[in-house]
Amino acid sequence: MRQIVAWFALIIMVAVLITGALLMHPFGYPPSDMDDYMIANSQAETASNNVVAAVLFDYRGLDTLGEATVLFTAVAGVLLLFRSLKKKEKNT
Repeated sequence: MRQIVAWFALIIMVAVLITGALLMHPFGYPPSDMDDYMIANSQAETASNNVVAAVLFDYRGLDTLGEATVLFTAVAGVLLLFRSLKKKEKNT
């Protein structure tokens, strides 16, 4: 019974991967009209010569701030974990 479930799951995963690969856009093809809008209007709306910087910091500023906060929290957590392990090593 376990083998049947494993084979069924494998077949489903392969089918999803093949379907996803077949539905992908060709390389360099913009998936929406939003790309053309950003390229045409980012300098006028944000006064930035770099479209990538305009998208990251002006159009998606709050999203970028949230990602930076999560990254900072993860790094701080790892540093605190290593600091506590170092103190335990000194005490023993």
